[in-house]
Amino acid sequence: MELFLIFFSAAIVNNFVLAYFLGICPFIGVSNKISSAFSMGLATTFVMVITTIVTHLIYHQILAPFGLEFLQYVSFILVIASLVQFVEMFIKKVSQPLYRALGIFLPLITTNCAIMGLALFMISKEYSFVEGIVFGVGAGVGFTLAITIMAGIREDLELADVPKAFKGAPITLLVAGILALAFMGFSGMI
Repeated sequence: MELFLIFFSAAIVNNFVLAYFLGICPFIGVSNKISSAFSMGLATTFVMVITTIVTHLIYHQILAPFGLEFLQYVSFILVIASLVQFVEMFIKKVSQPLYRALGIFLPLITTNCAIMGLALFMISKEYSFVEGIVFGVGAGVGFTLAITIMAGIREDLELADVPKAFKGAPITLLVAGILALAFMGFSGMI
């Protein structure tokens, strides 16, 4: 039951994008089409899970035993940047259309603060290895859910009669705020 609560909390209640406002750049930048948003969400989820595994091992096997906790930021940044490069090479080799669809947004995963936040939250909440993986999967699913919902709404907004003053970024930010309020409604559950 505890693992389910960690997953549900990371995915819905404490959604990284809508509760902590982490990962806003790809959330706004890639949420124009559902297909590219979902692909970005899956790629981010994959990187989040791998980041959780690697940063947990680095912190608990290298940094903490030798009293080098102060190096966690630098080491986590290096791990995230390396993992994103591997994911980019993998996607380029496996799916050229997906690689072209993600384009410039794939390197955004490197600077996605949601991934860095995930690694730091996992350490500060003192999750075990399995709890950390569940937390990473939940955070990735929550990111994918938020970006896909936003993409669906933005696709519908293309056909809507939006006042001229609200077209583009203003309506996108308003919708993001309303989504954050909707997800905040789940906060009483945990």
